[in-house]
Amino acid sequence: MLITLKNDTLEISADSFGAELHSLKYKDCQYLWQCGDAWKRYAPVLFPFVCSPTGKKYIAGGKEYTMPSNHGFARDSRFELLSADETSVSFVLKSSEETKKVYPYDFEFTVTYKLSGNKVEAEYKTVNTGSQPMYFYTGAHPAFNCPLESGLRFNDYYVKYDKPETITQSIPGGERTIVDNDTKVPLSRELFDYDVFMKDAPQSGSVTLKSDKSDKFVTVEYESGQGCIAVWSPTGDDNAAFVCLEPWTSVPVYADDEYKEIEKKPHAIKLEAGMEHSFRYNIVLG
Repeated sequence: MLITLKNDTLEISADSFGAELHSLKYKDCQYLWQCGDAWKRYAPVLFPFVCSPTGKKYIAGGKEYTMPSNHGFARDSRFELLSADETSVSFVLKSSEETKKVYPYDFEFTVTYKLSGNKVEAEYKTVNTGSQPMYFYTGAHPAFNCPLESGLRFNDYYVKYDKPETITQSIPGGERTIVDNDTKVPLSRELFDYDVFMKDAPQSGSVTLKSDKSDKFVTVEYESGQGCIAVWSPTGDDNAAFVCLEPWTSVPVYADDEYKEIEKKPHAIKLEAGMEHSFRYNIVLG
């Protein structure tokens, strides 16, 4: 079920399958990647994992589980439409016998999108409906068109953090520096030769995709000082005309591979029985 919301300048659509955004139009310009052959997603919702543990296996409550899909199962699950009006829509996914085959916890996971001027406000709310603590990771994976208008190239763009960051990336034989106490990272296909680059607990509270040759931009806002912000695009594929700006609750689950038990993974969110956790981010279009 596809739900469309719009105001004077902004129109979005979101699908109950995966609670995934399918369109972000601002002043009639499409900002969201339209699920092409280079990557058959739009803006996946990540839950209960960000990425995957090694071998897709982990231990919970002393029992080994396999999470077959990367980034958990929410992105490939049918959500229920919880509510919708002119400016907001909410979808909910509840634990089931199927989810418990790969993830043993009772939960309600609600995704809400709300329009506010030229901004989309997103909230992922997790409620522990069980009697024991639950553990999870969550985050967003929106892909934005790059270039944002005809006549420009991928390499004409850069990502810009609102405060200086130092970001390094592990590569075979060592590591490389993506940015050193600076705000700007010029884009190239080679930049993504070693997959995603990320910053844990960033100083910045937003990252922007833009070009000096255009007035159009997209900014993702998140809470500074915690969580993780990641940037990704496929390497070596000029048909992959997009860049993902991904706010996560933390570094991915594979960063915690030293610990097989999810209860010991240092970046997993521990949510007590009956409690709720809220993860928020905004997408600003200009």
